[in-house]
Amino acid sequence: MSKPDIAFIARLESIVNDRLERGSEKSYTARLAAAGTKRIAQKVGEEGLELALAAAAGSRQETVDEAADLIYHVIVLLAESGLSLEDVSRRLEKRHSG
Repeated sequence: MSKPDIAFIARLESIVNDRLERGSEKSYTARLAAAGTKRIAQKVGEEGLELALAAAAGSRQETVDEAADLIYHVIVLLAESGLSLEDVSRRLEKRHSG
């Protein structure tokens, strides 16, 4: 089994940005964004809590599933805030080097 390519996360960010630009009612991403930043932030909070609970319960698959949900919602929140994973990466790199 090959190692998964985490570059998909960057691709996911592009997919999210595309769906936000197009605004299709069929897109969960676009509907979430239409609900506003407060709703997106609420989803980030919910998913963060669900991830913590899954990890505490020791369920590996549920932890992975909830982490995926959290990362997706963080990407949407960043995009709606005019930020990107690159901004976050830059900050993490700066913190690590300092």
